[in-house]
Amino acid sequence: MYTTQSFKDKFKDLNSVDWTKTQSVMDIIQTVQQEQDAALRTYSERFDHVTIDQLEIPSSQFDVALSSIDEDLKAAMQAAHDNIQAYQQSIKLTDGLEGELFQKVHPLSRVGIYVPGGTAPLLSTVLMTAVLAKVAGVGEIIVTTPPQADGIHPAILAACSIAGVDRVFQVGGAQAVAALAYGTESIPKVDKIVGPGNQYVALAKKLVYGDVGIDSIAGPSEIVVAVDETTDARWAAFDILAQAEHDIEARTFLVSTDKQKLEEIYTHVQKELKNQPRADIIRKSLSDHHYSILTESTEENMEIINLIAGEHVSIQTKDAQNYVDRITTAGALFVGSYAPEAIGDYVAGPSHVLPTGGTSRFSNGLTVNDFLRTNSVIALEKNSFLNMAKSGMRMAKEEELQAHHDSMACRMEDLS
Repeated sequence: MYTTQSFKDKFKDLNSVDWTKTQSVMDIIQTVQQEQDAALRTYSERFDHVTIDQLEIPSSQFDVALSSIDEDLKAAMQAAHDNIQAYQQSIKLTDGLEGELFQKVHPLSRVGIYVPGGTAPLLSTVLMTAVLAKVAGVGEIIVTTPPQADGIHPAILAACSIAGVDRVFQVGGAQAVAALAYGTESIPKVDKIVGPGNQYVALAKKLVYGDVGIDSIAGPSEIVVAVDETTDARWAAFDILAQAEHDIEARTFLVSTDKQKLEEIYTHVQKELKNQPRADIIRKSLSDHHYSILTESTEENMEIINLIAGEHVSIQTKDAQNYVDRITTAGALFVGSYAPEAIGDYVAGPSHVLPTGGTSRFSNGLTVNDFLRTNSVIALEKNSFLNMAKSGMRMAKEEELQAHHDSMACRMEDLS
């Protein structure tokens, strides 16, 4: 168990990106640029141990997959889709068409979505990304996901059907990012790549940024849970378990002024862990990346939470509403005991693709607006030009850009 100060000292040394993998990722990107589809097949055999004859999955299989899943799952996915769609529509940027100065909004032409494969079929990631792109009006939505020996999980393809995905390719890792960024014989170049992934995917996105847009450099998933004497210890324990089961690198932070509650929650964690199918993953995650932090006050709670700048921040205290305006660096804030982080992963509406590793200090979670671009429109009438030009001419003179000055001055002269 950490004190506020001992945790601050420890936190300085935490790093979410393994930079030692950079050279190997660069090699993969360059090989894909040179060898294209052939490289993708080679890497699938080397890293995924799957031989791929056909990189693209026929779109007809999306609806086949949808009809093959049970009705309860189909209804749950549709409910999630509807909630996500409604929320994203409510926050979507719109054109401002009034006056002489305004903004135009345009959807991106083509986007690539990376859906992790790994140890779980993350159908929710399809919905939490592709639905946003669809609401934005993106012209073509492409999904890449790691190949599987038994084929792509039907639930992922069903989610693609529900979300309106156009094309799916069974390609994973850094090689998928490279293919989306630069194009191959089969996979077209996209304008932006979004979606979570492992360290190789994160580094690949960082390296191709600038040639293509990205959402963020995602590290291990994480949650910060603030609790007090009123918190249901069993509920909070399951929130810790839910985060830890993502991956052995997943990070969990438990913050409180109440030492007894911290201990009680962790006792429940150990008790319930025995019944979890992914117990080995959870145990490793908690052993290496769990932090219980005993603070002296609510103010220290808030200080620690803002320092961590966590992907998910869950406030399960009697004064939870008081945190809303004071927590300024959360990827997503879950307020109260009835807003577990897991419900945000699936059905609440805001995307679960969120900044990790402290990057919520300067970035936000994925929204519909990440699939839009804006441009300003300057449509001045004569009087507005005359009111502005004198100031513009003076500044151009100071910068010694004579043609800039003359561009405005010639109009001034002719109008006068």
